[in-house]
Amino acid sequence: MSHNHDRPSIRAFFTNMNAPMPLPRKIWLLLRNNLKKIITMRSCCGHPGEPGC
Repeated sequence: MSHNHDRPSIRAFFTNMNAPMPLPRKIWLLLRNNLKKIITMRSCCGHPGEPGC
C-alpha cells in the first residue's frame, strides 16, 4: 500500500477557493474534501479543482 505524502500547494488552495459557487457550498466542500484526505492519508481527495483539494 503506497501513500502519497506530497504537500498540497497553497497556490492551489487559493485558486480552488475562487471557484464560482456560493460560500456555504465552498465551506461544505472544503470540510468534506479535507476530511477525505485525512481519512485516506493522501494529499488529494480525488476532486481536483474543488475547494479543499
